[in-house]
Amino acid sequence: MQIQVLKDSFGKNTGVFIPMEDWNIISQKYEGLKGLVNISKTKKKISDLVGALSDETANAILEEVKEGRKNWERRLDKQFN
Repeated sequence: MQIQVLKDSFGKNTGVFIPMEDWNIISQKYEGLKGLVNISKTKKKISDLVGALSDETANAILEEVKEGRKNWERRLDKQFN
């Protein structure tokens, strides 16, 4: 998976780019994500997104992020220690 973090001119993270091939895999696994594709076409408040993902999907995504963070930290430890 080749996810890219987008940054502004100050180096602040501003977004994420997910290639369509990867997006299709992720959105098939987590059906609730399909409805998020159109968010960029219309301006919404954060409060409009409440309930957009099921708790189950949100928790599964959170667990994947946590696991990715653990793997990243392990790689950093190996590289610098």
